[in-house]
Amino acid sequence: MELLTSKEAFEQALKDHEELILLKHSLTCPISGEAKGQLETFEASHEDVPTFIIHIQDNRDVSNFVADYFDIKHESPQVFYIENGEVKFHASHWDVTSKKLESVTVK
Repeated sequence: MELLTSKEAFEQALKDHEELILLKHSLTCPISGEAKGQLETFEASHEDVPTFIIHIQDNRDVSNFVADYFDIKHESPQVFYIENGEVKFHASHWDVTSKKLESVTVK
């Protein structure tokens, strides 16, 4: 999981990858910790899908930029499955599960 700390790094990730998963993660929220664990479970068996994370406390500007970029209200935790620069799936809180990520990425 690669940490995104700038708007430019986010835009570069979109350019570099046909598909990716992005997690907005709160470093202090236990629900967000569970969501991160779910993404790590998914990631362990899907190494072909790049994963990125934004620590919202440290990079609020990047998190807000993503919300504006996709016109999707900010939540935390919040996961996005992005294909060809478009959000194909997003979920927040307890809806962030490895099974849901599996269902949207399997082709």
